[in-house]
Amino acid sequence: MISRRNFLKQAGGAAAAATFAGAVNGWASGTDRPNILWIYSDDHAQNAVSAYGGRLAQAAPTPNIDRIAREGMLFRNSFVTNSICGPCRAVVLTGLHSHLNGFRKNGDRFDGEQQTFPKLLRNSGYQTALFGKWHLESEPTGFDAWEILPGQGHYYNPDFITPDGRVREEGYVTDIITDKALGWLENDRNNEQPFMLMVQHKAPHREWEPSPRHHHLFDGVTIPEPDNLFDDYSGRGTAAHEQDMTIAKTMRLGPDLKVWSEEQKKGPEAKRTYGRMNESQRAAWDAAYDPENKAFIEANLEGDDLVRWKYQRYMKDYLKCIAAIDDNVGRLLDYLEKTGLDKNTVVFYSSDQSFYLGEHGWFDKRFIYEESLRTPLLARWPGLIPAGSEASQMAQNLDCAETFLDIAGLPVPDNMQGRSLVPLMRGESPADWRKSIYYHYYEGEGKVHNVYKHYGVRTERYKLAYFYTLDEWEFYDLQKDPNEMRSEYENPAYAEQVQALKTELARLREHYRVPEDDL
Repeated sequence: MISRRNFLKQAGGAAAAATFAGAVNGWASGTDRPNILWIYSDDHAQNAVSAYGGRLAQAAPTPNIDRIAREGMLFRNSFVTNSICGPCRAVVLTGLHSHLNGFRKNGDRFDGEQQTFPKLLRNSGYQTALFGKWHLESEPTGFDAWEILPGQGHYYNPDFITPDGRVREEGYVTDIITDKALGWLENDRNNEQPFMLMVQHKAPHREWEPSPRHHHLFDGVTIPEPDNLFDDYSGRGTAAHEQDMTIAKTMRLGPDLKVWSEEQKKGPEAKRTYGRMNESQRAAWDAAYDPENKAFIEANLEGDDLVRWKYQRYMKDYLKCIAAIDDNVGRLLDYLEKTGLDKNTVVFYSSDQSFYLGEHGWFDKRFIYEESLRTPLLARWPGLIPAGSEASQMAQNLDCAETFLDIAGLPVPDNMQGRSLVPLMRGESPADWRKSIYYHYYEGEGKVHNVYKHYGVRTERYKLAYFYTLDEWEFYDLQKDPNEMRSEYENPAYAEQVQALKTELARLREHYRVPEDDL
């Protein structure tokens, strides 16, 4: 039998896709083809999913997200192509690196006319829906139903853009997004078609505003600190020294850490948060934050003690936002099981990128360093994925579109640059699986957080990064230095490995068709 990929190559282009879609519909009814549920968060660090282990697993477990790993697969080495919100979303939709899908940095406008996996699924008979964060400037295309947050959206009483206009919903955004998704599944889904549903959360994006029910979740708990909370960057280059994303200096007492006076609560600084709340929401907020803020002000902390207090407040708020996500993952999984849809629904959980949780003294993302390069990826597919399994191969968000098409029995267009993860999900170990990944961050110095532009390559053991506006290279041995505390680029003992990675980086740039002037 001819393979899907070879069928497309031999028959040629869009016509082949249409012909093959017809063939698929001929040998499988709509209800036989698996449903796809994509649950996507924003800035959820891999280190903050307890299934991955690590220092936070005991203090802040994520039992419902962990259910997906326990009943399915955890991808141990999952990475992004460009660690920033909008570009990662564009990569998932298109299966193309940023330079080809046209969305290199936040503020760009996604070209909704281009090929995306939702369009291909919809054209083949899938019903498609999207609820939550979009962050691509243009309106969604390829969806039968959608409601999206404007820009970053709000945690409390959020606005939604719909095909019929803008509406404001009362409540907490993570719950509301899930309400909309469950409402669509229950009331608007066509039971005669397979579905692809994207549930995309705002949380836990800055400014980390917890739901009322989680305000006291970590009372009396001390969140473990990373070993390099007080990193001085002595082993790194200019970019690490000149970034603007430290807990010590960049993190603001007001919007980020909620230390507001009564007067500030009425001013512009609190407008996005406190100013959107109703009376009961404000009362719960004040009851949680005011006593702690009073004690903090009276303590008059300085130096490392102040950084440690800021770290605790930041981490507790961040992890409370994740607790709301975990609750709502549980709601979705329970609904699938209650209705029997779980038996034929492939469930994914991921985040647009990872996030610094105090490592190197930082928050945010952007760098090629591990804490922002890695992202959580978990999948459950009853009957295909062995329960409790792991994949150690290198996966990227570049592979998502191809994976969804493969699940649906559709050919993967030749121009897509990733690779279906379905063989890994079956427990296979393809001999020709990638041994390296390409990364490229475009926003650059002078932008938010002042992270210099760079591109690079990561293999199973080594990493090479080129900060091209600085003309500076960094090289890391991840086996000996997993926290990337010292670049070994100038170390003659690694000269052979550095040259090998430069050769591999050049190969990847050619393979992915990166223009030399795309800087």
